[in-house]
Amino acid sequence: MFVCCLFATLFIQAQVEYPYPIQKFNITLEGKPVQIAYMDAKSDSANSKTVMLFHGKNFNGYYWKDVMAFLVKAGFRVIVPDQPGWGRSDKPDLHYSFHLLSFAMNKLLDSLHIGKISLIGHSMGGMLASRFAMTYPAKVEKLVLENPIGLEDYKRFVPYQTTDQLYEKELSASYESYKKYQQSYYPQWKPEYEQYVEAQAEALKNPEFPRIARINAITYQMIYEQPVCYEWDRINAPTLLVIGTDDRTVVGKALLSDDDKNKYGQYPALAKKTQEQIPNALLMEMPGIGHIPHIQDPGQYKQIILSFLK
Repeated sequence: MFVCCLFATLFIQAQVEYPYPIQKFNITLEGKPVQIAYMDAKSDSANSKTVMLFHGKNFNGYYWKDVMAFLVKAGFRVIVPDQPGWGRSDKPDLHYSFHLLSFAMNKLLDSLHIGKISLIGHSMGGMLASRFAMTYPAKVEKLVLENPIGLEDYKRFVPYQTTDQLYEKELSASYESYKKYQQSYYPQWKPEYEQYVEAQAEALKNPEFPRIARINAITYQMIYEQPVCYEWDRINAPTLLVIGTDDRTVVGKALLSDDDKNKYGQYPALAKKTQEQIPNALLMEMPGIGHIPHIQDPGQYKQIILSFLK
């Protein structure tokens, strides 16, 4: 018991510091009580509109800190949740789905009496934002998809892995393996990106890491098994695709042959195809930028986002 308490104390002390106070929303999902952690940053504007930000699979709300700051300064209220299973939120054993996470996010907004939002989703958060916009179209005024994964159906070309196989892989994760993967997001690695590896690697110090590893495996399957790319025509909101043109992210890329690695994950072509299928979509390309535009080129990203939202 003492050892467990000691590990828990050291884990809490080692956590990165979120930029705004963390609040908790209580919800029941599949009969289980779940606390969802979120940040609610309010501007001084009396008539501020709300922007909600959805993080990617290898991240949590922390990496939105600079985006939150410029949105609040521009007069927006900004809601940033850690999805159930990530970050400071509870990590229950659930049948994770984009529908279930969308349901939870909608309930969070209802609890805050927010009826309309602009929604920004990055990477996996782009898949979730797409599903949310399809499921709750009346809630979404504008939609931003920042280098979303799921622009193609991975199960059509990535070999299948069982959840147990994925779980064993997740159990073997290390700080070095997390960093190596995140390095693939950028054309050139910089020291200031290290903090986002540290934020992801918090899970390694968590006494409940085996359960977190299991959830990581299950949510990989969620991405693999639940494509959104066949339903773009269901998105009614004005949509902006923000695409770093050097991004070549593919979920399960390590399983591909060298030829297929070069064939898939072609974001410029995928984004153009997606834009054609979303009824009211704009495409903004960021040349020389990789998977995370809001970190690699925050100045240009800020201009693009504020121009679209305002």
